[in-house]
Amino acid sequence: MKTLTLVHLYPREMNIYGDTGNVLVLRRRLQWRGLPVTVTPVSVGDPLPHDTDILLGGGGQDAAQGEIGADFAGRGAQLRAMADDGVVMLAICGTFQMLGHEFVTHEGRHLAGVGVLDVVTHGQPERLIGNNWVDTPQAGRLVGYENHSGLTTLGPDAAALGRTQTGRGNNGKDGTEGAVRDNVLGTYLHGPVLAKSPRLADDLLRRAYDRAGVTSELEPIDDALPELAAKVAVGRPR
Repeated sequence: MKTLTLVHLYPREMNIYGDTGNVLVLRRRLQWRGLPVTVTPVSVGDPLPHDTDILLGGGGQDAAQGEIGADFAGRGAQLRAMADDGVVMLAICGTFQMLGHEFVTHEGRHLAGVGVLDVVTHGQPERLIGNNWVDTPQAGRLVGYENHSGLTTLGPDAAALGRTQTGRGNNGKDGTEGAVRDNVLGTYLHGPVLAKSPRLADDLLRRAYDRAGVTSELEPIDDALPELAAKVAVGRPR
């Protein structure tokens, strides 16, 4: 069986609200099945592995995003090539925003993104905060926690990851949450989202294996505990 390479982008700077847990969930779900996996952290100045199967990036404080901004922008051409080649990506909050075309701050400053996703984000003084669940066509219901001041608008080449009923999602107006283009998924769900959304975790693994030409089915895992955690989170007040 192919050894999947999981790349954790900026693990020190972009790890707010437990986003590193998404890497741990994928690694553990592979290990439980006896499937080989390698986790490679990539920090400022480190090269992106050419054999990346799944790339994961989290959210961070504004100061942290400033620390990595130039380095992230310098990876734009490679990230776009990887997305075009079908590399699976899960981008949370700040990484989701930076994969878009640009972030316009509340003060009107334009920060260039890398253009992997057809989205634009505008900052505002109010934060969108609270437990949230999202219904998606790919992986059913996703459960997580949103806390962001950026309002994201989807362009014609990006579809919403899902629809939100209780949370405010991308912008608090159109009911969309996240974005998806081919194997690239962006979302505002922290938590970490994969800990309470096991179907999405396995969907990412299947996408990576499909890209590698591996068609074996993933053995089922008893997901009673994460499903209970999701149920509890959905029932909590925002």
